[in-house]
Amino acid sequence: MTESLSRSLDGGVLTLTMNRPEARNALDADAYRALTAAVAAAGGDAAVGAVIVTGAGGHFTAGNDLKDFQRPLPAAGDAPGIAFLRALAGFGKPLLAAVEGVAVGIGSTMLLHCDFAWAGEGARFRMPFVPLGLVPEGASTLLLPRLAGWKWAADLLLLGREFTAAEALQAGLLTGVTATGGALARVREAAAQLQALPPEALRATKALLRRPDRAAVKEAIDLEMAEFRRRLPSPEAQAAFAAFFARRGK
Repeated sequence: MTESLSRSLDGGVLTLTMNRPEARNALDADAYRALTAAVAAAGGDAAVGAVIVTGAGGHFTAGNDLKDFQRPLPAAGDAPGIAFLRALAGFGKPLLAAVEGVAVGIGSTMLLHCDFAWAGEGARFRMPFVPLGLVPEGASTLLLPRLAGWKWAADLLLLGREFTAAEALQAGLLTGVTATGGALARVREAAAQLQALPPEALRATKALLRRPDRAAVKEAIDLEMAEFRRRLPSPEAQAAFAAFFARRGK
Protein backbone atom coordinates (compact mmCIF):
# COMPACT_ATOMS: atom_id res chain seq x y z
CA MET A 1 0.00 0.00 0.00
CA THR A 2 1.03 3.63 -0.35
CA GLU A 3 2.25 5.64 2.62
CA SER A 4 -1.12 7.41 2.78
CA LEU A 5 -2.87 4.14 3.66
CA SER A 6 -1.89 1.34 6.00
CA ARG A 7 -3.42 -2.12 5.90
CA SER A 8 -3.73 -4.70 8.70
CA LEU A 9 -5.45 -8.10 8.54
CA ASP A 10 -6.26 -9.78 11.84
CA GLY A 11 -8.63 -12.69 12.31
CA GLY A 12 -10.33 -12.11 8.97
CA VAL A 13 -10.91 -8.40 9.67
CA LEU A 14 -9.09 -5.97 7.39
CA THR A 15 -8.38 -2.54 8.88
CA LEU A 16 -7.66 0.27 6.43
CA THR A 17 -6.13 3.28 8.16
CA MET A 18 -5.99 6.62 6.38
CA ASN A 19 -2.48 7.70 7.22
CA ARG A 20 -1.65 11.36 6.61
CA PRO A 21 -1.80 12.56 10.21
CA GLU A 22 0.15 15.74 9.40
CA ALA A 23 -2.83 16.75 7.22
CA ARG A 24 -5.52 15.28 9.50
CA ASN A 25 -5.68 12.46 6.94
CA ALA A 26 -6.89 14.69 4.09
CA LEU A 27 -7.34 12.53 1.02
CA ASP A 28 -5.57 13.25 -2.25
CA ALA A 29 -5.84 11.33 -5.53
CA ASP A 30 -3.19 8.78 -4.53
CA ALA A 31 -4.93 8.08 -1.21
CA TYR A 32 -8.27 7.59 -2.94
CA ARG A 33 -6.76 5.20 -5.46
CA ALA A 34 -5.11 3.20 -2.67
CA LEU A 35 -8.39 3.00 -0.75
CA THR A 36 -10.36 1.99 -3.84
CA ALA A 37 -7.85 -0.72 -4.73
CA ALA A 38 -7.83 -2.04 -1.16
CA VAL A 39 -11.63 -2.23 -1.00
CA ALA A 40 -11.80 -3.95 -4.38
CA ALA A 41 -9.13 -6.48 -3.37
CA ALA A 42 -10.91 -7.18 -0.07
CA GLY A 43 -14.11 -7.96 -1.91
CA GLY A 44 -12.43 -10.80 -3.75
CA ASP A 45 -10.21 -12.06 -0.93
CA ALA A 46 -11.61 -15.10 0.87
CA ALA A 47 -9.39 -14.32 3.85
CA VAL A 48 -11.25 -11.04 4.48
CA GLY A 49 -14.63 -11.27 6.17
CA ALA A 50 -15.13 -7.63 7.15
CA VAL A 51 -13.43 -4.27 6.57
CA ILE A 52 -12.86 -1.41 9.00
CA VAL A 53 -12.01 2.09 7.81
CA THR A 54 -10.38 4.44 10.31
CA GLY A 55 -7.81 7.23 10.54
CA ALA A 56 -4.40 7.74 12.12
CA GLY A 57 -3.34 10.39 14.62
CA GLY A 58 -6.65 10.99 16.37
CA HIS A 59 -8.64 12.04 13.29
CA PHE A 60 -10.80 10.21 10.76
CA THR A 61 -10.26 12.49 7.76
CA ALA A 62 -10.37 16.21 6.99
CA GLY A 63 -11.92 15.28 3.64
CA ASN A 64 -10.65 15.97 0.16
CA ASP A 65 -7.27 17.68 -0.01
CA LEU A 66 -8.34 21.02 -1.50
CA LYS A 67 -5.07 21.27 -3.40
CA ASP A 68 -6.44 18.50 -5.62
CA PHE A 69 -9.37 20.76 -6.51
CA GLN A 70 -6.88 23.07 -8.23
CA ARG A 71 -6.29 20.30 -10.77
CA PRO A 72 -8.75 19.46 -13.57
CA LEU A 73 -10.96 16.43 -13.21
CA PRO A 74 -10.45 13.48 -15.56
CA ALA A 75 -11.89 14.25 -19.00
CA ALA A 76 -14.21 11.27 -18.64
CA GLY A 77 -15.27 8.98 -15.83
CA ASP A 78 -15.16 9.50 -12.10
CA ALA A 79 -12.91 11.64 -9.98
CA PRO A 80 -10.81 9.42 -7.66
CA GLY A 81 -12.99 10.23 -4.65
CA ILE A 82 -16.16 9.25 -6.47
CA ALA A 83 -14.59 5.98 -7.60
CA PHE A 84 -13.85 5.25 -3.94
CA LEU A 85 -17.44 6.02 -2.91
CA ARG A 86 -18.75 3.72 -5.64
CA ALA A 87 -16.46 0.98 -4.33
CA LEU A 88 -17.94 1.43 -0.85
CA ALA A 89 -21.50 1.50 -2.16
CA GLY A 90 -20.96 -1.77 -4.03
CA PHE A 91 -18.96 -3.59 -1.37
CA GLY A 92 -20.63 -6.90 -0.53
CA LYS A 93 -19.04 -7.70 2.83
CA PRO A 94 -19.61 -5.97 6.18
CA LEU A 95 -18.11 -2.47 6.17
CA LEU A 96 -17.44 -0.61 9.42
CA ALA A 97 -15.99 2.78 10.35
CA ALA A 98 -14.29 4.04 13.51
CA VAL A 99 -14.35 7.83 13.75
CA GLU A 100 -12.38 10.13 16.02
CA GLY A 101 -11.52 13.81 15.62
CA VAL A 102 -12.69 15.39 12.38
CA ALA A 103 -14.83 13.78 9.70
CA VAL A 104 -15.21 16.42 6.99
CA GLY A 105 -16.80 16.13 3.54
CA ILE A 106 -16.28 12.59 2.28
CA GLY A 107 -15.33 11.72 5.88
CA SER A 108 -19.03 12.15 6.67
CA THR A 109 -20.63 11.05 3.41
CA MET A 110 -18.76 7.72 3.29
CA LEU A 111 -20.48 6.77 6.54
CA LEU A 112 -23.75 6.55 4.59
CA HIS A 113 -22.30 3.46 2.87
CA CYS A 114 -20.99 1.77 6.02
CA ASP A 115 -23.05 -0.95 7.67
CA PHE A 116 -21.80 0.07 11.13
CA ALA A 117 -20.04 3.19 12.39
CA TRP A 118 -19.05 4.30 15.86
CA ALA A 119 -17.52 7.65 16.80
CA GLY A 120 -15.83 9.00 19.88
CA GLU A 121 -17.98 11.60 21.62
CA GLY A 122 -15.46 14.34 20.77
CA ALA A 123 -15.70 13.72 17.00
CA ARG A 124 -16.84 16.60 14.82
CA PHE A 125 -18.56 16.25 11.46
CA ARG A 126 -19.11 18.65 8.58
CA MET A 127 -20.22 18.49 4.94
CA PRO A 128 -19.09 21.91 3.64
CA PHE A 129 -19.84 21.41 -0.05
CA VAL A 130 -22.11 24.44 -0.55
CA PRO A 131 -19.79 26.85 1.35
CA LEU A 132 -17.05 25.71 -1.06
CA GLY A 133 -19.24 26.42 -4.09
CA LEU A 134 -19.74 22.70 -4.77
CA VAL A 135 -22.48 20.09 -4.37
CA PRO A 136 -22.53 17.00 -2.14
CA GLU A 137 -21.41 13.59 -3.36
CA GLY A 138 -21.71 9.89 -2.64
CA ALA A 139 -25.52 9.86 -3.02
CA SER A 140 -25.74 11.94 0.15
CA THR A 141 -28.53 14.04 -1.40
CA LEU A 142 -30.56 10.82 -1.57
CA LEU A 143 -29.49 8.91 1.51
CA LEU A 144 -29.22 11.64 4.13
CA PRO A 145 -32.84 12.88 3.70
CA ARG A 146 -34.01 9.27 3.97
CA LEU A 147 -32.10 8.77 7.21
CA ALA A 148 -32.45 12.16 8.87
CA GLY A 149 -35.52 13.71 7.23
CA TRP A 150 -35.54 16.47 4.66
CA LYS A 151 -35.24 19.46 7.01
CA TRP A 152 -32.29 18.10 8.95
CA ALA A 153 -30.58 17.03 5.74
CA ALA A 154 -31.08 20.57 4.42
CA ASP A 155 -29.57 21.97 7.62
CA LEU A 156 -26.45 19.83 7.32
CA LEU A 157 -26.00 19.92 3.52
CA LEU A 158 -27.07 23.48 2.69
CA LEU A 159 -25.46 25.27 5.62
CA GLY A 160 -22.50 22.90 5.77
CA ARG A 161 -22.24 23.50 9.50
CA GLU A 162 -20.22 21.48 11.99
CA PHE A 163 -22.18 18.96 14.02
CA THR A 164 -21.44 16.67 16.93
CA ALA A 165 -21.23 12.91 17.29
CA ALA A 166 -24.54 12.97 19.16
CA GLU A 167 -26.17 14.78 16.23
CA ALA A 168 -24.55 12.38 13.76
CA LEU A 169 -26.04 9.47 15.71
CA GLN A 170 -29.48 11.05 15.68
CA ALA A 171 -29.19 11.76 11.95
CA GLY A 172 -28.45 8.10 11.23
CA LEU A 173 -24.79 8.44 10.22
CA LEU A 174 -23.63 6.40 13.23
CA THR A 175 -24.50 3.17 14.98
CA GLY A 176 -23.31 4.49 18.33
CA VAL A 177 -21.07 6.90 20.24
CA THR A 178 -18.27 5.87 22.59
CA ALA A 179 -16.00 7.74 24.94
CA THR A 180 -13.38 9.72 23.04
CA GLY A 181 -10.69 7.31 21.87
CA GLY A 182 -12.94 4.27 22.18
CA ALA A 183 -14.44 4.02 18.69
CA LEU A 184 -11.92 1.63 17.17
CA ALA A 185 -12.13 -0.86 20.03
CA ARG A 186 -15.93 -0.90 19.76
CA VAL A 187 -15.78 -1.35 15.99
CA ARG A 188 -13.28 -4.19 16.31
CA GLU A 189 -15.64 -5.90 18.73
CA ALA A 190 -18.51 -5.65 16.24
CA ALA A 191 -16.29 -6.81 13.36
CA ALA A 192 -15.25 -9.89 15.33
CA GLN A 193 -18.93 -10.71 15.94
CA LEU A 194 -19.67 -10.35 12.23
CA GLN A 195 -16.65 -12.43 11.27
CA ALA A 196 -17.97 -15.29 13.40
CA LEU A 197 -21.28 -15.46 11.51
CA PRO A 198 -21.95 -17.66 8.44
CA PRO A 199 -20.37 -15.55 5.71
CA GLU A 200 -22.63 -16.43 2.79
CA ALA A 201 -25.78 -15.73 4.80
CA LEU A 202 -24.26 -12.45 5.99
CA ARG A 203 -23.46 -11.24 2.48
CA ALA A 204 -26.79 -12.38 1.08
CA THR A 205 -28.63 -10.47 3.80
CA LYS A 206 -26.58 -7.33 3.17
CA ALA A 207 -27.35 -7.60 -0.55
CA LEU A 208 -31.07 -7.86 0.20
CA LEU A 209 -30.92 -4.87 2.55
CA ARG A 210 -29.19 -2.75 -0.09
CA ARG A 211 -31.17 -3.99 -3.10
CA PRO A 212 -34.09 -1.51 -2.98
CA ASP A 213 -31.74 1.50 -3.11
CA ARG A 214 -29.08 0.14 -5.48
CA ALA A 215 -30.30 1.78 -8.70
CA ALA A 216 -31.27 5.01 -6.96
CA VAL A 217 -27.84 5.29 -5.31
CA LYS A 218 -26.09 4.82 -8.64
CA GLU A 219 -28.29 7.44 -10.28
CA ALA A 220 -27.72 9.90 -7.44
CA ILE A 221 -23.93 9.46 -7.60
CA ASP A 222 -24.05 9.99 -11.36
CA LEU A 223 -26.14 13.17 -11.09
CA GLU A 224 -24.07 14.59 -8.24
CA MET A 225 -20.84 13.89 -10.15
CA ALA A 226 -22.16 15.65 -13.27
CA GLU A 227 -23.11 18.73 -11.26
CA PHE A 228 -19.85 18.60 -9.29
CA ARG A 229 -17.97 18.62 -12.59
CA ARG A 230 -19.84 21.77 -13.60
CA ARG A 231 -19.37 23.47 -10.25
CA LEU A 232 -15.64 22.83 -9.71
CA PRO A 233 -14.31 25.38 -12.27
CA SER A 234 -17.04 27.93 -11.47
CA PRO A 235 -16.10 31.41 -10.18
CA GLU A 236 -17.95 30.64 -6.93
CA ALA A 237 -15.92 27.53 -6.20
CA GLN A 238 -12.60 29.01 -7.24
CA ALA A 239 -13.21 32.07 -5.06
CA ALA A 240 -14.04 29.80 -2.10
CA PHE A 241 -10.83 27.81 -2.60
CA ALA A 242 -8.76 31.01 -2.89
CA ALA A 243 -10.25 32.28 0.36
CA PHE A 244 -9.53 28.96 2.07
CA PHE A 245 -5.86 29.01 1.08
CA ALA A 246 -5.52 32.70 1.95
CA ARG A 247 -6.78 32.01 5.49
CA ARG A 248 -4.06 29.37 5.86
CA GLY A 249 -1.33 31.43 4.27
CA LYS A 250 -0.79 28.97 1.42
